[in-house]
Amino acid sequence: MKEALFQPLQLGKLPLKNRIVMPPMTRSRSTQPGNEANDIMAEYYAQRTGAGLIVGEGTQISTLGQGYAWTPGIYSKAQIAGWKKVTDAVHSKGGVMFAQLWHVGRVTHTDNTQGVQPISSSALKAENVKVFVDNGIGEPGFVDVVEPREMTKADIEEVIGQYRQAALNALEAGFDGIELHAANGYLINQFIDSNANNRTDEYGGSIENRLRFLGEVVEAMADAIGADRVGVRLAPFTSLNGTVDETPVETYVAAAALLNKLKVVYIHIAEVDWDDAPDTPTAFKQGIRDAYQGVIIYAGRYDADKAERAIKEGIADMIGFGRPFVANPDLPNRIKQGYPLAVHNPDTLFGGAEKGLTDYPEYNA
Repeated sequence: MKEALFQPLQLGKLPLKNRIVMPPMTRSRSTQPGNEANDIMAEYYAQRTGAGLIVGEGTQISTLGQGYAWTPGIYSKAQIAGWKKVTDAVHSKGGVMFAQLWHVGRVTHTDNTQGVQPISSSALKAENVKVFVDNGIGEPGFVDVVEPREMTKADIEEVIGQYRQAALNALEAGFDGIELHAANGYLINQFIDSNANNRTDEYGGSIENRLRFLGEVVEAMADAIGADRVGVRLAPFTSLNGTVDETPVETYVAAAALLNKLKVVYIHIAEVDWDDAPDTPTAFKQGIRDAYQGVIIYAGRYDADKAERAIKEGIADMIGFGRPFVANPDLPNRIKQGYPLAVHNPDTLFGGAEKGLTDYPEYNA
C-alpha cells in the first residue's frame, strides 16, 4: 500500500482525496468544425476521476494559439458549452478538474491558424519540429512548422488579455481552476528560454526580463479568478519543440521564486521522460522547494514506488502519471491494490473516436 500517495491534500480551497494527478495529454478528439469538447471527452475524463486532480488536455485560448488539428479551444460560446459537459461529468463522479490554457506560439502551421502567420517572442523558427494538420482523410498529416513573427507590445497586451478571458471562460465552463501551460516549447516557454528569445526590449536578455511575460500573464489571470485557482506548468530541462535555456537551474529557480511571490496554487514540473533521459538533479528539486511554498507536482517516468519516495522525501506534494492513465482509467485503484497496469496502443493516441480513448476497461480482479 502506497500510504503517502493516498494522503488527502488541500489545494487552495479545494480538498483533494489523494496525491495522484492525471496530467494534461493531447488526445485530439474535439468536435469539428469548431474545436469543441464533446460527449466522448466527458466520458473519458469521468472514467478517470479516481485521480486527486485532473488537468485537462491543452486547450487553446485563441485561433492563433492552436498548434495541432482537432485540439479543443475555450474562446467561443460553443467551446465553453462543450467543456461544461466535461466538467459536469467529472464533478458528478466527485472529481476535481483544472483546464490547461495553451498558446503554442511558433509551434504551428498556417493550416492550423486559419492562414495567419504564427507569433512568438522572436522571429526564430523552431528547427526540426513538425505538427499535424487535418489532411482531409481523418488522419493527421505531419508538416514542418513555419517561421513566426516577433510579437509587438500590442501583441503581448492582446495575448495577456486572451489568457485572462480564457481563465474566466474556464470558470464559466465549470472548471475548478486553470493550469497555465508554460512548458514544452510553447509560447510562454519561448519567452523564458534564452535560445528561443533574442529580444532586446524588457522581454528579452536577462532572466528577469525573460520571465516578465510569464509574470504578467499569471498576474492577469490571478486578478480575474484568484491566485488560489491558478497553477503553472514548467519544463526546465526538456528541449521539446526546440526551446533550450543556457542556465536552466538559475532560470527556473527564479521562475519558482516569482510564482511564489504571485501566490499561484501549484507549480507542475514536467521532467524529461524519454527512456534514457537523465534524472532531474536533486539539488535543483531542493532549490525549487526552497523558492516556492505552494503545492509542487512532478510528472515524467514515475512509477508507484518512485512517486511514493518523492512525496515521503518532501520534494513533491503530488505526482502526475501521464501515459499510464491512457490505458488504466482506474489507475489510482490499481496502484492502491498492486494490480498490474495495462499498456496503451500508441496508434490511437491522437484523433479518432472512442477506440483508444474510452474503451480501456477497469481491472477485473
